[in-house]
Amino acid sequence: MSADTLLPTLSALADETRWAILAELGRADASASALAIRMPVSRQAIAKHLSVLQEVGLVEPVRVGREVRFRVIGAELSATAQRLDEIGRAWDRRLAAIKEIAENL
Repeated sequence: MSADTLLPTLSALADETRWAILAELGRADASASALAIRMPVSRQAIAKHLSVLQEVGLVEPVRVGREVRFRVIGAELSATAQRLDEIGRAWDRRLAAIKEIAENL
């Protein structure tokens, strides 16, 4: 996952409502209407947040009869977590190198 895809994903995840929507969808697929019943947000706002999450590849729509439900795309979340872990390991290596230099002074 490159910075070009990581930054929009992190931006989408930075919104508290979108994070809550992902948590709800982690429990079960749901329509925008069903999410609006469970959350203190209008259906229209939920639809906009779902659109953002869909644009960055974190959710996908699934037609169930006449209803459109959304589901989390686990692979994209896993890729994001993996990239963040790589960044964390790189910082750990840098900090260890700085510590070694400081201790050898």
